[in-house]
Amino acid sequence: MEKMIFDTHAHYDSQKFDDDRDEVLNSLPDSGVFAVLNNGTDVESSRRTVELAKIYPFMYAAVGMHPEAAAYIDGAQLDKYIFDIAGLLNRDKVIAIGETGLDYHWELPYELQHEMFKRQLTLSKETGMPIVIHDREAHGDTLEYIKKYEPKGQLHCYSGSVEMMREVLRYGDMMISLGGVVTYKNARVSVEVAREIPIDRLMLETDAPYLTPEPKRGKRNNSGLIIHVAERIAEIRGMSTEDILKYTKENSCRFFGIDE
Repeated sequence: MEKMIFDTHAHYDSQKFDDDRDEVLNSLPDSGVFAVLNNGTDVESSRRTVELAKIYPFMYAAVGMHPEAAAYIDGAQLDKYIFDIAGLLNRDKVIAIGETGLDYHWELPYELQHEMFKRQLTLSKETGMPIVIHDREAHGDTLEYIKKYEPKGQLHCYSGSVEMMREVLRYGDMMISLGGVVTYKNARVSVEVAREIPIDRLMLETDAPYLTPEPKRGKRNNSGLIIHVAERIAEIRGMSTEDILKYTKENSCRFFGIDE
């Protein structure tokens, strides 16, 4: 099978893969997977991600501090955490900082998650490394940071409006990533975004093991299931599934500096 799937956001270091991680990952190339960007969520998760990228030829690593880490890290040690993340950026196959951002869905320490986000945005600007941005129910503040820092970044699992998407794309070098949500029956806004986004700004993702697309919803997600996302976006845009996979693979390789 031709390998056309570039999964730009996954978490294969998750405990949900502990029982069969090797089996799942070894099966992905046969499912048409060309590349996977695994995202760290704190220092230890980022280290595990770097190790996974060493083992699997198709896997790449993003290292960073997720906003949910604000719930359990020692804020007084933030300098050390950011120092440790920065120290991972020169490891083989590390191609992005992330994931980081803002999450207002959960009751997380507000100031700390903002400080973590700002520090990683600064690190991205200083190093030229792309940044993977998490925005959950924090659209206004996330947009303000994008306007201020104008990053080279991916807004992953995009959940904002078409109007916000258009505004985001005015600043820096931003990409929009869509996943399983666009296949859900109540996904009105995601469908509008999928229809309106410029094709050269679109990426695909799983957020595996989460957000499994229809018709597999309710089961653990994996990168091979992106085919269902591509099929739905192709339907929405009046394009072929093959062209959606082709354009999103090209976009992702160009953005992250990976040879096709």
